Amino acid sequence: MEQRRLGRTDVQVSALCLGTMTFGEQNTEAEGHAQMDLAVERGINFFDAAELYPIPPNRDTQGRTERIIGTWFKKRGNRDRIVMATKVVGRTDMDWFRENGETGKLTRQQIEFAVDRSLKNLQTDYIDLYQIHWPDRNVSGFGSNPTRWADAEPVEDENSIVSTLEVMADLVKAGKIRHVGVSNESAWGTMTFLKEAERLGLPRIASIQNAYSLVNRTFDTGLAEVARREDVGLLAYSALAQGYLTGKYRNGALPHGARKTLFNRMQRYEHPRALQAFDAYVDLAQGAGLDPSQMAIAFAKSRSFMTSVIIGATKLDQLETDIAAADLKLSADVLERIDALHQEFGNPAP
Repeated sequence: MEQRRLGRTDVQVSALCLGTMTFGEQNTEAEGHAQMDLAVERGINFFDAAELYPIPPNRDTQGRTERIIGTWFKKRGNRDRIVMATKVVGRTDMDWFRENGETGKLTRQQIEFAVDRSLKNLQTDYIDLYQIHWPDRNVSGFGSNPTRWADAEPVEDENSIVSTLEVMADLVKAGKIRHVGVSNESAWGTMTFLKEAERLGLPRIASIQNAYSLVNRTFDTGLAEVARREDVGLLAYSALAQGYLTGKYRNGALPHGARKTLFNRMQRYEHPRALQAFDAYVDLAQGAGLDPSQMAIAFAKSRSFMTSVIIGATKLDQLETDIAAADLKLSADVLERIDALHQEFGNPAP
């Protein structure tokens, strides 16, 4: 498995990262452990989680994902072999992340509470990459990289980027976290984190975790240059567009146990133009003799601004297929045809 540098740190991470948000909902503890075993066996040393997980967010399941990873660390005794990333929630109306029922904000008290609980859940005394899951400020749309701008009025008690970095600096000094990352962030937000860190001597963000796929290449339009020039590599989530780019939902199919079958949370990908695009990309892959999932992952991995592509699965055979994309290099012809489809369809599922 190819290893890539995480930002400007001395940390090397695998080009594929194991996503864990199904652990504790679609996957049992035993299944989660089996996935982590397989990932490590295939050369993955990078796991991604969040205090929010599993998905969908729920007060009764929150934290299960980290706890499943924690029991695996304890059983395997291999914490030092894994680069562990997790996240603190941004501003949210959900009121079950804090013991006092307070809604989520990036205050010092909430961040410190969150990191201490994540450390306990993960059964570790440090987190390699601590990420801000989404901004504290109001943004134009979730993901912070919209195709159409919508004004977002600032909230009165907005916690500044500087104040967030100051808390992160103290957590680094305390040894609780090693590096800092952002997620669902914009070009302005990313550059502001970098500028303020340099100005004040605060921790420099090492990565940005945003959506990136064949049907959502909005990262290309502004953030890609930031990532390249500033060494803030992308950790891409949803490279398979929540399963649509595998072809498993074609013609209205609803496979047993699939996310679309279980949960009504796929609206980001259910636009008429997006459904046409999914078919076109799946057809391209099959016509080129490629597995559609592997083509989609290999495309994301091939981007010059990519640090690691986050892959997730509910079944071991799905995970095997996804991991095999690590060895796939797309031909110039396939890449040209992908770009031609992007010219036709654009970003139908941002």
